[in-house]
Amino acid sequence: MKKDISVSRALYDDADTDNSRYTAKPGINEEVVRMISKTKNEPEWMLEKRLKGLKLFLETDMPNWGPDLSTLNMDNIVYYIDPNAKETKTWEDVPAEIKKTFDRLGIPEAEKNALAGVGAQYDSSIVYHNIQESLEKKGVIFENMDVAVHKYPELVKKYFMTSCIPIHDHKFIMLHAAVWSGGTFIYIPKGVKVDLPLQAYFRMNAQKGGQFEHTLIILDEEADLHYIEGCSSPSYTENSLHAGCVELHVLQKAKMRYSSIENWSKNVFNLNTKRAMVHKDATVIWTNGNMGSSRTMLYPSSILIGEGARSESIGIAFAGPGQDQDTGAKAIHVASNTTSIIKAKSISKGGGISSYRGLVQVTENAENVKSTVKCDALILDEDSVSKTYPFMKINNNTADITHEATVGKIGEEEIFYLMSRGLNEEQAVQMIVNGFIEPIVKALPLEYAVELNKLIELEIEGL
Repeated sequence: MKKDISVSRALYDDADTDNSRYTAKPGINEEVVRMISKTKNEPEWMLEKRLKGLKLFLETDMPNWGPDLSTLNMDNIVYYIDPNAKETKTWEDVPAEIKKTFDRLGIPEAEKNALAGVGAQYDSSIVYHNIQESLEKKGVIFENMDVAVHKYPELVKKYFMTSCIPIHDHKFIMLHAAVWSGGTFIYIPKGVKVDLPLQAYFRMNAQKGGQFEHTLIILDEEADLHYIEGCSSPSYTENSLHAGCVELHVLQKAKMRYSSIENWSKNVFNLNTKRAMVHKDATVIWTNGNMGSSRTMLYPSSILIGEGARSESIGIAFAGPGQDQDTGAKAIHVASNTTSIIKAKSISKGGGISSYRGLVQVTENAENVKSTVKCDALILDEDSVSKTYPFMKINNNTADITHEATVGKIGEEEIFYLMSRGLNEEQAVQMIVNGFIEPIVKALPLEYAVELNKLIELEIEGL
């Protein structure tokens, strides 16, 4: 596939002499940003947004709270890696080496058995996208984000990094605005209910790479959707960066379920941002499983801007040796009679650090708000750590807010009891862990519940 790369060929890595893929040289500057925009043939307004994001990023200090990010060298990251694969709706047309990776991850099989549509991203580009014909006839849009900028310009311009996640939100969103590439755009028309889930899978395959996919989902009034996202990467000796962005706009009486299992390798800094704008009598349900990654900072957020809006967040994080999982959820109640539920669970092993960091905010004019927060932490050894940082800002005295946090350690008595019933020690620990994560597993479709169980089982093997 021939691409317009007239913007300084020197930006690309000369090591790719076969022109099979285009890889920008490490580091972030205006020339790289302009190259990304020109390669995608973007409209001027998107380039202006990218350049503004870059300016803000360069002017803003790194966050001084949360996990230690001192080993993340931003000048060492490659911000654009194009696999040079034309997007296709036919799986057989995906290049062999990329198809092999996704075949091993089960993407085509999942589409056949349980999904209404699939998108697959490899490094900075979408390589495969397909949706059931019956949904297309109902007006459902399930598109590569890069393509949507051109095909649906008015819709994208209205919602892309405006009211939900503005580009000045924090340092890594500023970076994302500058270098975003690929991702998913979904629009569900008024009253349309999608019976089977739509899925996107993001694979970061390059050493020192950065992946910055953008997901924008708009549910019109009374629409219904379950969207599933999976993420993974191989392990390399040098650090990589994932700073994606998810924006959900859930309009009146619509219902959005967003499920995600992120299983990055241990050298990835996962600094992801997810947020929903929830309108009158609408519902958003977040289900998150966070595995892998050296450092994670992820707090799915719901802004309840319509009366009667509801949000629920259910999350599990696993922190093993050398990992710092800083996760949680946020609920901001702007309108009256809104409800939020946050359930967070974490498991720490081998000196891993797991932290719950959350926010419940009730504005002055939000009457009769109800919010429940429950955090449970399970520690598997003496070296691991669990922390809780709840923050509540309640500006209306009609609110009903509850917060509960528990930290537990697997005790010798529980292990002894299960071993007396014929289990070995590892099986006993696994049974206790399975019971601990059951609420999260139940919230996932069967195929993904099995995957999450298996991932955690692999993490605690050899305990």
